[in-house]
Amino acid sequence: MRRRRLAPLLAVSVTATLAPALATSTAAAAPAAGASASASATAASSAGAKVALERYVQQKPRWKRCGADAPAPLKCATIKVPLDYRNPRGEQIDLAISRIKSTAPDRRRGVLLSNPGGPGGPGIYMPLSMQESLPTAARQKYDLIGFDPRGVGRSTPVTCGLTSKEENWLRPYKEETFDADVAWAERVADKCLAKSGDLLPHITTRNTARDMDLLRAVLGERKLSYVGYSYGTYLGAVYTQLFPGRADRFVLDSAVDPARAWRGMIQWWAEGAEPAFDRWTEWAAERSATYRLGDTPKKVDRTFWDLVQRADEKPIEMDGQPVTGDDLRSGMRGAVFSPEYASEVLVEVKKAAQGQPVSAEKAEVFTEPQRGGMAGAAAGAAPAETPADNMTASFWAVVCGDNSAVWSEDPESYRRDAIEDKGRYPLFGDFASSIKPCAFWDKSAEPVTQVENGVRSLVVQNEWDSQTPLPSAQALHTALKGSKMVTVRGGEGHGVYPSGNTCTDGAVNRYLLKGKLPAKDMTCKATPRSNAEARENQQRDALPGSPSPQRAPDRF
Repeated sequence: MRRRRLAPLLAVSVTATLAPALATSTAAAAPAAGASASASATAASSAGAKVALERYVQQKPRWKRCGADAPAPLKCATIKVPLDYRNPRGEQIDLAISRIKSTAPDRRRGVLLSNPGGPGGPGIYMPLSMQESLPTAARQKYDLIGFDPRGVGRSTPVTCGLTSKEENWLRPYKEETFDADVAWAERVADKCLAKSGDLLPHITTRNTARDMDLLRAVLGERKLSYVGYSYGTYLGAVYTQLFPGRADRFVLDSAVDPARAWRGMIQWWAEGAEPAFDRWTEWAAERSATYRLGDTPKKVDRTFWDLVQRADEKPIEMDGQPVTGDDLRSGMRGAVFSPEYASEVLVEVKKAAQGQPVSAEKAEVFTEPQRGGMAGAAAGAAPAETPADNMTASFWAVVCGDNSAVWSEDPESYRRDAIEDKGRYPLFGDFASSIKPCAFWDKSAEPVTQVENGVRSLVVQNEWDSQTPLPSAQALHTALKGSKMVTVRGGEGHGVYPSGNTCTDGAVNRYLLKGKLPAKDMTCKATPRSNAEARENQQRDALPGSPSPQRAPDRF
């Protein structure tokens, strides 16, 4: 009975967020006397969509063990969702979901959904990570829910049929290679269209948010609580915009600026790296006796750029592989957000330049190939039958498809931007601003989501985050007018909760357990333990490392 009562509520919520062809309010379903023919047609379309969506809500997941090696408490199922919510009677796709049930049903509040980031990150095994992270009381209060977003992993997967070389998208601007990079970008877009043209227009953040709401209704819940990391913060923010009445307790960790999705977020990697670089030169100079990189910030700066110039002229061999100046710039972009780690890896470069043996582990930041796909997923990631390029393909589907308006169709504009941004942000500006496949993508099927609402939520952010710099999270906090923000002063790494920091963990736990947001924005001090763990998790971020080892690596 409860599920039947929820069905029309879901239908109204979903149809209210779709294109103008469908109803934009419940009133549209019952036009007043004398309404125009077009209004009546809209109302009829809305009513039909409601009926069509009811059958999705009536699904009963068939829970079973996620795999032979998966822990018994984690159960998986597959439900159907509309490929296109504007036409719910049309084609259906699979949505893979998972659950760990509350340990105390009599104390249960509802469900806690989670997302590890991406776009393209599989989330089926996120409940295991949350189970390890959450306090006992929270595990009693919530069923822990995971899912592979549409297009990803065990859900109906998208593919472009890309080779490993084609997945390499972090390409520095060079006049002699730019035409080849343009050809690469157009080839990737063409291959994606050829392989997954029917799916691509519908692999968007807005549709994933709609899937979340459909999942909520299928599970028989009136509201949804959520913990989202990195890209997952944008997904969560879009959900609160489309379904404000459905959002219960939303934690948004390491946040995306919604106004800069997505070209601007890639460019944030360049902009955010420059102050981090300056901080590193000061830190290393103060410890010149240890690292011998220079006893002033200017000398440390010179040490780095001299090595870049040398590697440009003749690659430096590290752990048996040639490292170019571009490799040094790209690798140091992420490393400088942890001054200690950046100092350690540059010491290894100096040693290599002098013909000395180096640490293979430290060399990885420069020698691991840059690929648009993830660096590697956590245990229990997508099954073997998932296309090898699925993470990259789903990344481009969202990054290009969420908002095509931010991507110029003129290749020469990317050349100009790359040249200009290399001057403004010499570490990474040309990587971030040069040509991407989105230049050749089809126009977005829907308008971009304008995030601006009063839903109560909690934004948590490290001050020194290489993937979503602090100003990015501050922008999301401003857009979410009902939110409070916890900033970890001096905090390093991508992903805050949990970190063992009683200040930040306490704020998140109080909110999840009691719904209590801080009275005002608060600042916590980083702990040596949390920053040490961030340094241990540093890796070559083909796209960034995961917030924690248990979560699948993500991009934003």
